[in-house]
Amino acid sequence: MAADNIGKWTAGAFYGPVLSQTDLYLLNTELELNPILANQNANFHLVFNVITGQTGGFNPDARDRDLQFTEKDQPATLPRVQQLIIITNVSPWCTIVKNERGVTMNDVCTTVWKDYTENFVTDPEFAALAPRLQEQVKRMAAHNQAGAGGWPGGYYATPPTAPARYKRVDWLRERTFFEGLRKDNNYAQSRLGFKAPNIFVMDLVA
Repeated sequence: MAADNIGKWTAGAFYGPVLSQTDLYLLNTELELNPILANQNANFHLVFNVITGQTGGFNPDARDRDLQFTEKDQPATLPRVQQLIIITNVSPWCTIVKNERGVTMNDVCTTVWKDYTENFVTDPEFAALAPRLQEQVKRMAAHNQAGAGGWPGGYYATPPTAPARYKRVDWLRERTFFEGLRKDNNYAQSRLGFKAPNIFVMDLVA
């Protein structure tokens, strides 16, 4: 049973049609999330650093050995879809992952990384934060800019200076590691005003 479940996610183009956004709405098809993205694979826990974009993993039963993310080209969902919408309760942004040939797990990681490291927090967004959180974002921005790679506890000869602009990844503060995706239609409705089979909530941890 386990072997069959693993085999059905093998990378390739033999899964049938890739569903468009319109297909999803018309068919109201429920999507099965890849167990790795759902953090439900017993043999592989994905380690994805949103600051650096680096991916890897480990077997929870053998944590001393790092594993390569060799499954990255597997489909993110079955049926495959052209678009995934990812939201998280630790930021106000919505990440849209696209691939006309079907979104893969690598597409998810790469798009999330780029969305959070290439886009800046706007002045109104920053102003909406409480003063205490603004200070935390400033400290995290200085930490990230200093090249500490997002790992907590970095040491500096001199205190780093906060940059004038802050990236979305700075907003995450210490929660810069991917934990998993999950369905939450109620949260999607409250955040976006609608729910859809291809909307997933991303959990992040320190």
